[in-house]
Amino acid sequence: MQFAVIQGDIAAQRADALVNAAGTSLRMGSGVVGALRRNAGGPIHDEAVSKGPVDLGGVAVTDAYDLAADHVIHAAAMPHYGDGRATAESVRDAARNALEKADDLDCESVVVPVLGTGAAGLDFEVGARCVCETIGAYEPAALTDARVIAHSDAEFRSAAAIADRVRAADE
Repeated sequence: MQFAVIQGDIAAQRADALVNAAGTSLRMGSGVVGALRRNAGGPIHDEAVSKGPVDLGGVAVTDAYDLAADHVIHAAAMPHYGDGRATAESVRDAARNALEKADDLDCESVVVPVLGTGAAGLDFEVGARCVCETIGAYEPAALTDARVIAHSDAEFRSAAAIADRVRAADE
């Protein structure tokens, strides 16, 4: 499977599936979630909430509405209970489950943000390592193209360096 790190706005990406950095309630607030909600048009928020709550690490799928994708996979790396903070384990579980769901949907391409960072409180480099390692270890059925997306220059440089180390370790 082709695996790359890109920089930009997830809502502007073209892929079979876009992964949303969700919490267990699937409520769509700010950050990655807000970008997808604002750009999707349609009732994506209401559809997502109707499918929740999900277990920590779980996923739910909605239509992508006006986004350049067929599906949005809402991956719950952040609990909406307790301290509300993501962990390396919850990020790995959410990333793996999102990839499996994309395969179940016969998607060939998926764009995944660095889950569990931002409002969920996990250090960006830890989240990037978890997402990149999960993608690097994943054995796809239909997926041929997985892209990790970072927004800022610093996040992009960090995630790209981590992805390079993951790919080198796999060779």
